[in-house]
Amino acid sequence: MKRREFIRNSSFLMPAAWSPDALIKSFFADPWNIKMLTRDTGIFTERGGTILFHISKQGMVVVDSQFPDQAGHLISELKKRGDEPFELLINTHHHGDHSGGNIAFKDLVRRVLAHKNSKANQMKVAKERNLEAGQLYPSQTFENVWSEKIGRERITLHYFGPGHTDGDSLIHLEKSKIVHMGDLMFNRRHPNVDRSAGASVQNWVRVLDRAIRTFHPKTTYVFGHAAEAYPVTGTRQDLEAFKSYLQALLDFTADARAKGMTKEDFLKTTEIPGAGEWKGDGIARPLGAAWDELASGSQAP
Repeated sequence: MKRREFIRNSSFLMPAAWSPDALIKSFFADPWNIKMLTRDTGIFTERGGTILFHISKQGMVVVDSQFPDQAGHLISELKKRGDEPFELLINTHHHGDHSGGNIAFKDLVRRVLAHKNSKANQMKVAKERNLEAGQLYPSQTFENVWSEKIGRERITLHYFGPGHTDGDSLIHLEKSKIVHMGDLMFNRRHPNVDRSAGASVQNWVRVLDRAIRTFHPKTTYVFGHAAEAYPVTGTRQDLEAFKSYLQALLDFTADARAKGMTKEDFLKTTEIPGAGEWKGDGIARPLGAAWDELASGSQAP
């Protein structure tokens, strides 16, 4: 049905005070969603990795940027909520669904921050794919820990070693007890394991264990991705569950190799024993990565 016909045929159902634009918006919601976790901190979801934002009088802090169009939607929404400048953009890691929207913040944000390996990976991939013109690279990097008070919130970045890539940061909003895990957390969804960017399934288990031991028991965690019908926020119990999934993956892979199974047959697996909550498409990604990691003889750092 055409827009004009839809408005004409539906108008008698709605109060006279409603405008056509309001009517259309009521039936066709925006493709993005904002959920506030506290009065001044929220998450944005549309297409790509979950974005976290924090609003303070000193300026806005944004964690990850999805893609340019999605970053533009977020910027527009944040400008409606206040006239504070964009103080800091943080990338949890380099993948395009987390850093591709950086370019939308050009000339808006004061600085961009990421782990040093994340910046190196972003530059390497952009050069290989001839995408350098569409990048806004981090202007500031760190190695192990970075911390700064912005407004009333202290924001601390931690690097616990390779996991999903070799440049994944954990972003801790200390006062709010919120930690953005980036793609170190896939909630009931099979993860991507980027071995081309230094990923380590074995150390990923250690990273999650360290996060569980480091942060307050009542911390709210923000996840990079989640399976359909699962939330992109959760608790340390979700980290425990994903840690168990990764360990089950490693144990299953080691057992299959010890029994002489071929990689071709191994990749036909449809469920990882002991990790039945993780279902659906994409299981070949972690299976193949774990197989190659163990076949290479590499050990967790």
